[in-house]
Amino acid sequence: MNASLEITRGAVARASRLPAQVRPFATVCALATADVTVLLAATSISIAVWAQINPERLPGSAAEMWPVPLLFLGVYAALGLYPGVGISPVEEMRRVAAGSTIVYLGLAGAVFLRRDGPLLSRGVFILAWLLSAAVVPVGRAAVRRLCAARPWWGVPVLVFGAGRKAALVIEAVRAQPGLGLKPVVCLEDNPAGPECAGIEVAGPFSAAPELARAWRVRHALVALPQLSAAELLLLLERWGTGFPHVLIIPDLLGMASLWVAARDLGGVLGLEIQQNLLLPLNRWLKRSLDLAAGAAFSMAALPVVALAIIWIKRVSPGPAFYQQEREGEGGRLIRVRKLRTMYPDADRMLARHLERSPEALSEWQQHFKLRNDPRILPGIGVFLRRTSLDELPQLWHVLKGDMSLVGPRPFPCYHLEQFDGEFRRLRRKVPPGLTGLWQVSARSDGDLRAQQKLDTYYIRNWSPWLDLYILARTVKAVLAGNGAY
Repeated sequence: MNASLEITRGAVARASRLPAQVRPFATVCALATADVTVLLAATSISIAVWAQINPERLPGSAAEMWPVPLLFLGVYAALGLYPGVGISPVEEMRRVAAGSTIVYLGLAGAVFLRRDGPLLSRGVFILAWLLSAAVVPVGRAAVRRLCAARPWWGVPVLVFGAGRKAALVIEAVRAQPGLGLKPVVCLEDNPAGPECAGIEVAGPFSAAPELARAWRVRHALVALPQLSAAELLLLLERWGTGFPHVLIIPDLLGMASLWVAARDLGGVLGLEIQQNLLLPLNRWLKRSLDLAAGAAFSMAALPVVALAIIWIKRVSPGPAFYQQEREGEGGRLIRVRKLRTMYPDADRMLARHLERSPEALSEWQQHFKLRNDPRILPGIGVFLRRTSLDELPQLWHVLKGDMSLVGPRPFPCYHLEQFDGEFRRLRRKVPPGLTGLWQVSARSDGDLRAQQKLDTYYIRNWSPWLDLYILARTVKAVLAGNGAY
């Protein structure tokens, strides 16, 4: 007992080692400032745009509506967006949209009830609502990009456990600094070493209450899959009561993680995993988005495709389009069309190049792409592949229903043969996409393992919100050109 007490006191005495620069309040201030700035900008833009359409019953400026952002801050806080740690970007989009809708519905009701109050244009309300829901997540993403690497960003987290599962969790949250979870110490009764993934193992579980008070740690992660339910409950009741936020990491690797909700089944904890692919309303929303956005994108793409056809013809004789048979939803074969970016005898050129270069063969077997590909047309071929504009003709497949705007890319047969049968069956559950999670996350830099991991995550966590998130990131990925060749 005395030895354990000494270990606990020693851990607390090392409180000065805690990254004191981690300041949750600073994170809240950064996000709140970004939200207010973006909301005022959205209101100003809405007023300016609607003034050109109908200048009647408009407020003088966004400054006159300064109390409105305070309502947003209150609603956003109630939805858990401050400090907003541990929330995925997709879930953040959903909460921001819900919060914006709540505020604007409340404002509309207040204006309606106050008959002697100012009458504001419904057009301003609608524009401001849509802009707020769309650009607030963009502003938050910008703040995270600027601040996530700063030592003060996020909240300190204590980790119960120092084994393999704890190390995986620590590495996962480190890889996503925007989540704002900063593991600062691990606790373990029987540690295998003094550190876990570079984090100090400061003592046994019994040190948790003292450390929580001394270091003001309010978040804890429990990564102890070896514990039974009774042991886990005992640990939480003894040592976890000092943490307002406790996140238990279950041993459910590979299952859906976005749309999982806890359910109380008469005192029994249940986890409801929503099978969004089976909900007719979600499939209808996905198809509606494909038709609406696909039609708009197709009209905008027509002049680009026409110019590309002329350029291709000038560089290389032959057809301007390239067609290849690929696997679609349900295993049905579809002929996918692209703008031609290679010489007509590309297959022969590839075989000869791989035969002569072992390095190129190894790269091809890993990625099924080459950074220095001799088949690519000079100028136009490089440009189309770098910008992914060679995929524009596939908008026709989206309108036909053979493809979707978002989904796993339709790979050729030689590419699909490298995956196991279970993953191929999983891919057949959704229509292939013009863009996907792999394209906006890794693109050509990702190997077969990354492709399978990201496509699996998309299919198991699919929802209209995830599609909107991927479409928003596609613009950035195309403009940056990262990983495209």
